[in-house]
Amino acid sequence: MNLNRQSTPLILASASPRRRQLLLEAGYDFQVIVPSATAECGVCSRETPPELVARLARQKAEDVAKRLTEGLVIGCDTLAECRGQMLGKPKNREHAGEMLRFMRGREHSVYSGLCLWLLPQEEVHVQVDRTRLQMIELTDSEIDSYLDTNLWEGKAGAFGLQDRLGWIEIVEGSESNVVGLPMELLTTMLAACEC
Repeated sequence: MNLNRQSTPLILASASPRRRQLLLEAGYDFQVIVPSATAECGVCSRETPPELVARLARQKAEDVAKRLTEGLVIGCDTLAECRGQMLGKPKNREHAGEMLRFMRGREHSVYSGLCLWLLPQEEVHVQVDRTRLQMIELTDSEIDSYLDTNLWEGKAGAFGLQDRLGWIEIVEGSESNVVGLPMELLTTMLAACEC
């Protein structure tokens, strides 16, 4: 993949304000095109967390790439996993509470699939990042207090590391991956395609 960063538009295929903020903080010039809701569908029970996030990141990038003639589309999907159970975005407050009670006191992982889709060449590159975390043994009242903030909404695993809660420790891996966009991996992939 050979790309001139000056002439190739960078497009983030995501509605996530956290992904947008990470790219802005890193100094990238980009535009946002939100993928259609159907691009995030299709959970398959036979997929592992890395397989699922890789496929969904690719689906999001492809959905946006179909609407363009040129550019580099960035698709990403993130989920948490604890003891073999995949934990995406909670449906409601009760579901968020169930996730947090399940993870408290346990190590878990956050996976992000990252897809770069270069147009017009139709070159596609997909990789997965993993961060291991440890959650302290939260009390029910601590969980309820957090749920009252509504900060859990739209976040894989029902929490945000960026909320600086003090009850999550990174054991191994990227902090930005937990926020929703593995910036170290993105930098590596962009460098590999000279963009």
